[in-house]
Amino acid sequence: MLNKHEREAYMNQWTTLIRFLLIRLAIYLAAVAASYLLASVFATQFVVSSLAGMGLEMNFTERAAMTLQDILGMAGMLLPMVAFGLLIAFMATALICRYWNRWRVPLYIIAGATALVCIHLALHLAFNITPVAAARTAGGLLTQAVAGAAGGLTYVLLSGTRFARMA
Repeated sequence: MLNKHEREAYMNQWTTLIRFLLIRLAIYLAAVAASYLLASVFATQFVVSSLAGMGLEMNFTERAAMTLQDILGMAGMLLPMVAFGLLIAFMATALICRYWNRWRVPLYIIAGATALVCIHLALHLAFNITPVAAARTAGGLLTQAVAGAAGGLTYVLLSGTRFARMA
């Protein structure tokens, strides 16, 4: 049986661990949200640009409505893939950063970009599908990589803030 002081020390240990994990989860989810939102917006604007090239002009309101519809519509398909891809990329990067912490910022940016590119290339190679139309071209795939890089940057910037050090 633990005395009162030992119980408090035990609970403080678990409370600290839980706070640390919740903060890391919040930072990870913010990075996923940033990557997903940018990937969706870039994909939509890429399609709108293609439509404009065919002579179909869209005003700002139509573009905004189409973008919002795509953000909501692709959430069931693209969001889980982005979350899983970034999870793997960030876990691998965390291991690398244990030895090369000096390169932390560029490593997370590269990890995010690589994750999104790998999602599209893996789906194309394994199933011969490209669910995001923009990723069918090099320029569109590059925009998806930029969205992943933004997620990596979001993760590294938030994990270096005072909020993250509260854990």
